[in-house]
Amino acid sequence: MTTNTSLPPLRIAIAGLGTVGVGVIRLLAANGDLIAARAGRAIEVVAVSARDRGRDRGVDIGGYAWEDDMAALGARDDVDVVLELVGGSDGPALALSRAALAGGKGLVTANKAMIAHHGLELAEQAEAGGTALKFEAAVAGGIPVVKGLREGTSANALTKVYGILNGTCNYILSEMEATGADFAATLEEAQKLGYAEADPTFDIEGIDAAHKLAILAAIGFGAKVDFDAVHISGIVQVRAADIAQADALGYVIRLIAEADVQQEADGPRLLQRVRPCLVAKDHPLAPVDGPTNAVVAEGNFSGRLLFQGAGAGDGPTASAVVADLIDIARSEVGAPFSVPAAQLAPLPPADPGQRMERAYLRFTVNDRPGVLAEITAAMRDADVSIESLIQQGRKRDGGEVLVAIVTHEGPEAHVRRALELLDGSDSLTGDPLVLPILPN
Repeated sequence: MTTNTSLPPLRIAIAGLGTVGVGVIRLLAANGDLIAARAGRAIEVVAVSARDRGRDRGVDIGGYAWEDDMAALGARDDVDVVLELVGGSDGPALALSRAALAGGKGLVTANKAMIAHHGLELAEQAEAGGTALKFEAAVAGGIPVVKGLREGTSANALTKVYGILNGTCNYILSEMEATGADFAATLEEAQKLGYAEADPTFDIEGIDAAHKLAILAAIGFGAKVDFDAVHISGIVQVRAADIAQADALGYVIRLIAEADVQQEADGPRLLQRVRPCLVAKDHPLAPVDGPTNAVVAEGNFSGRLLFQGAGAGDGPTASAVVADLIDIARSEVGAPFSVPAAQLAPLPPADPGQRMERAYLRFTVNDRPGVLAEITAAMRDADVSIESLIQQGRKRDGGEVLVAIVTHEGPEAHVRRALELLDGSDSLTGDPLVLPILPN
């Protein structure tokens, strides 16, 4: 392949030499000629920064300038683009990002937390300075979903964006499905295999997926990034019995992040939420298992689009980072969130209470007369229509049983009201679990 050698190389600096930073160096070395041909110019690393200069990372960084203070990368005259691969919503990552854009550098980041919390500010700074802000790797690893929404669906009014955005949760749920093991044991195994962090809170509580959803919602609907408006529920309460019951009903359980805009009495409102859902086995998201990610976008002319692939890992994430670098090398800058930051709509958050859906409800109850009557009375009084009710057998170690209910379609607020009526009941031995049923 030949490269346009009349153009100078795109000179980059990398902050953070963990798995992704090292992956970028390896990718540029392995595919350098191919990348240069596609970018129209070479892409070269000129400077790096990390916490420990002497650590053996398996790559030679001796030919690059070293900065102890990563923020100094943004002030170097020999750098065109800074890669922020440190992580964290604030602190050094945000300071570096601000410094890089202030110094007229392009910025590429894989930091979903920072973009979810500070993306609007950074987009305004980049646009004011005429520089690039790219974050393909911040959502769904190597899947080009940011570019897909920002460019591939740009002629469409999107009606909904949803998907599986956290590989740790998806691995745990699909392993529970395959093995019959309960949550705690599966999480421990996922940690041993490296699919879950030592502190998995951000993953299993749904926060990681919520960061990514806030970014996709901003791009897909032209809305200001509003992470604080995301309704978040994690997977900690899901039991092996729920997985088995879902299977018997023709479903799998997946952690689903979803966003849509609907017209309400006072204008359009944005609903963003992350929660475990029952997904029908013939739905495109049902076969997505292990650490894989998948995103569905529904456009008014394109119809349903599915983006699927590796949601994490050094190779896929480095691939997304370098794809952003290729765009910058081609002078493809554009608005970070598909429209200029000043035009992003301040869409107020929607109240999900009047949204119509079917749901699976699971109760852990004392095995005694009158319990089912109490639960069904609460459903009746809250105007929840029951499609089916299943009572499982008594536990060996006590008098508890599981009661599962599938509802007909109705307002979410009615289910919420039924649970309020049951709150404090001595018939219930644990918190009820509500899993919405994802429409096909």
